[in-house]
Amino acid sequence: MTSFFRAEVDAMTGYIPGEQPKPGSKIIKLNSNENPYPPSPKVKEVLQNFDWEWLRRYPNASATDFRNAISEVLNVPADWIIVGNGSDEVLNLIIRACTDSHRKVVYPMPTYILYRTLVEMQAAQKVEIDYPSDYKLPIEELVKVDGAVTIIATPNSPSGHIVPLENLRELATRLSGILVIDEAYVDFGNGDALSLVKEFNNVISIRTLSKGYSLAGIRLGFAIANPNLLQGLYKVKDSHNIDAIACAVGAAAIRDQDYKNYCVKKVKISRDKLSSDLKKLSFKVWDSHTNCLLVEPPQGNAEYLYLRLKEQGIWIRYFNQEGLEDKLRITVGTDEENKVLIEALGELIECN
Repeated sequence: MTSFFRAEVDAMTGYIPGEQPKPGSKIIKLNSNENPYPPSPKVKEVLQNFDWEWLRRYPNASATDFRNAISEVLNVPADWIIVGNGSDEVLNLIIRACTDSHRKVVYPMPTYILYRTLVEMQAAQKVEIDYPSDYKLPIEELVKVDGAVTIIATPNSPSGHIVPLENLRELATRLSGILVIDEAYVDFGNGDALSLVKEFNNVISIRTLSKGYSLAGIRLGFAIANPNLLQGLYKVKDSHNIDAIACAVGAAAIRDQDYKNYCVKKVKISRDKLSSDLKKLSFKVWDSHTNCLLVEPPQGNAEYLYLRLKEQGIWIRYFNQEGLEDKLRITVGTDEENKVLIEALGELIECN
């Protein structure tokens, strides 16, 4: 049968997101790095008092209210900000605007696998550099490729590690193309890379409200960069990509830093406790600056544990890809959810 699609689309696998349970299912869901706590109460106030007249009209094309809120909180000019339908859309804009079949996109692996999907969609040249076992950034290999776009996730998923600022600065200095610093998990780490955005005109920092702000369901992210760099992204952005409700909700959430920091602190405490409990079960656990843990079971039976846990209604993430076949990624849940997980793992390990 003749295909209706481009050869590149036929050849690609496509991104497979974390599985979602049916409404009402009693699932302990630790597979998508969602925040276990609800959004700011101020988000609820916005929804309850939202002026429905705004649903009749097209939303502001630049999400101005949300951009102004970001500007206030992060102390960056509003014209240095572009808003996307999740940080995924911002990544897509960068790949779409800056690459083609003659330009390279490079990133270290393992990392967010959507990067691969976006590059394949664009039919750009994909260069994946393996992280060493200690997850030290392979600077020389990345510089040698000198891609049109180089993407570094920090903190990184699934490994949880953070890339030192001096490594990112060296990359920005030595690359001729754009350095994309994906800071989706920045709220769970220590420090950020915003200073590099102000220092270099080829650096762009990407953020999301899905993780630290508990708003994965609203699909809202943004990027910060020199306005000259953002200019090209605006050319390929959908005209009204952010709806009015998301814009209002996002502004309220990002302004409530006290609540966000309170929830993040709870996640960090739970992360440390979960890490300790897993180590007591003889799991190898990588240090994490995200809201998830990369772990290796003592018996190397990652897929088995993933499947047996799923049968019990406990969902975690198993990546059947090179370098991760014997590992699992576990989202940090509430203390109650983490306790159920540890008890189930203990029984499975003892029986196997």
